[in-house]
Amino acid sequence: MRKIIAAAAASLTLLVGPAVSAYGSVGEFRYTYYDDFGNRAAGVLVDPDSRVCVTLPEVADPDTTEPAFAPQNFTGSTVTMFTGPDCDGDYYSLRPGGRASDRLKLRSALFS
Repeated sequence: MRKIIAAAAASLTLLVGPAVSAYGSVGEFRYTYYDDFGNRAAGVLVDPDSRVCVTLPEVADPDTTEPAFAPQNFTGSTVTMFTGPDCDGDYYSLRPGGRASDRLKLRSALFS
């Protein structure tokens, strides 16, 4: 009977474990952008979904906005940042806890 209970518990752990870890990245991803008046402003994504491209709303249109810059990754996941919206263009990765300078420009991000 103990073997059956242990096997059932292990099976349940395997079923529940991946679903929880695939949910999203826990923490904050911060970045800086210029608002409509040309002032520096702070942007943040809280607990972003994993494996889903996120176009930063404040800088989504390359024709009317400058890209965001100076990203800070306070999530538990590696983030790949793209120079264009919809995860297009050149890309750079930032590990958990990493920060980049004002020179790194981005418009979208994808979390592992």
